[in-house]
Amino acid sequence: MLLWLRRYRRAALPGDIGAGIVVAMMMIPQGMAYALVAGLPPVAGLYASILPPLVYALFGSSMTQSVGPMAIVSLMTAAAIGPLAPAGTALHGVLAAQLALVAGAVLLLCGLLRLGFLASFFSRPVMSGFTVGSSLVIAWGQVKPLLGAAPPHAHLPSAALGLGSLVLLVLARAYLAPLLARCGLTKSAADVAAKLAPMVIVLASIGLVSALDLPARGVAVTGPVPAGLPELNLATSSQHWQALLQPGLLIGFIVFLISMSAAQTLAQKRGEKLVSNQELVGLGAANIASMASGGFPVTGSLSRSAVNFAAGANTPLASVISAALLAAALVLPTGWLALLPLPTLAATIIVAVLGMLQLDTLRTAWHYDRGDALAWLVTCVGVLALGVEAGVVVGVVLSMGTLIWRASRPHIAVLGRIPGTEHFRNVDRYAATTCAAVLILRVDANLFFGNVEAVNERIEDELRAHPSTRHLVLAMSAVSSIDTTALFALQELNASLRTRGIHLHLAEVKGPVMDRLRASSLPDTLNGRIFLSTAIASDFLNNENYPDKEPR
Repeated sequence: MLLWLRRYRRAALPGDIGAGIVVAMMMIPQGMAYALVAGLPPVAGLYASILPPLVYALFGSSMTQSVGPMAIVSLMTAAAIGPLAPAGTALHGVLAAQLALVAGAVLLLCGLLRLGFLASFFSRPVMSGFTVGSSLVIAWGQVKPLLGAAPPHAHLPSAALGLGSLVLLVLARAYLAPLLARCGLTKSAADVAAKLAPMVIVLASIGLVSALDLPARGVAVTGPVPAGLPELNLATSSQHWQALLQPGLLIGFIVFLISMSAAQTLAQKRGEKLVSNQELVGLGAANIASMASGGFPVTGSLSRSAVNFAAGANTPLASVISAALLAAALVLPTGWLALLPLPTLAATIIVAVLGMLQLDTLRTAWHYDRGDALAWLVTCVGVLALGVEAGVVVGVVLSMGTLIWRASRPHIAVLGRIPGTEHFRNVDRYAATTCAAVLILRVDANLFFGNVEAVNERIEDELRAHPSTRHLVLAMSAVSSIDTTALFALQELNASLRTRGIHLHLAEVKGPVMDRLRASSLPDTLNGRIFLSTAIASDFLNNENYPDKEPR
């Protein structure tokens, strides 16, 4: 804890200060916008951007991770507590903070128990489909505030301001960085400056609202923002703990996955190492801190962390500086924030989430593995049709089902010798030679209760296809474990082959597998031999002097 501070060097300070200022400027519109997505007052987004990054700096392992509100987690928060309390009510705020406590406790407990490996249950296609589906849901939900009313009945001043902000944000996202680079800025400086476009547009829209008195013409604004730092919040609803447990668990896993994705991407660029269980502890503590400050679930943001990195952040001190600046923004007069127009915030949200509509994973999966592509599509459609929680659960179940289906049908190859070598390869892929009396099969999977039946069926199929077989060799180079069910299946296969006059041999058995087999009766009762390599087995069994009798 705080190892980075004990090793801090003065040379890192300028970069941390610059990055802290830049991220703070990003966080003001982002935090307020994501609070609206969660159905909370805009100031809750600022509350969730102050204490959580400070606590993460104490316990997290990433040097450049920016922890705070994020669109997807905000949407999941709204989906979880929306049925329990109307958006904007005091109970809604209490439940949002309570959900942060549940998610934080789950993350903290997983970190203390070293359960970071559980995140592997969420495959990349499932996460990508979930992100795209959630982004579309968020974007559609902002159409009404963007236009000031439902699309057929748009409020003209609101629509003009919202659509104008949207166009400017899209243009800035696409063209501002190259334009600034042509004007003489370095590429990294131009990229960082372009990321500040939302703040500039927000300030311009506030000025426009004030100059034209747009609230009097029906344009919705955030309204008064309470000045001062958030008070300690320990309020919870005792009757809603059970209802928040499942979504809190799911949000906790999503928080961890999103944060690890962001942190790992940046850590690789700097040659740093992340500690997954320490990340769990840091994120868990950050979410508990968000609850204590009246916020809602928070996570590491890839886009914001990338800006933090590009702006020169060297250590978590950059996040500490960002949090201090946001706290200062609340301590100072906040009247200017009251005039922030909701159509501009809606435009900010739409542009931010549409930037997450990356279809590269779907394209790659479609050409590489249709099962993963199906998991992507089902997750995305599930989020759109069934809601955020149900959609991601469906995707995970399908992904796990695909994994189980594949594991239950392992690849098995008939091997032959490459002429003039000691190499054995799949006869369907190579011009390999075989012997009529010796059938060599390579099982390309671990043997366990879920696939032994399929393996036995394939072995019997190959024996029927090779009626002259007198020796069956199972090449075990790809087998790293054999469970008890598979052990019984091998013993039964051995007994069956014995009655048919066929010898069962094993080759290339790995050391750990052999150690476990020696604890059973299989090596002593085997109707054949155990060979060091497939080549040795082939040479020995093809020898005309090999006795056609049980060797043991």
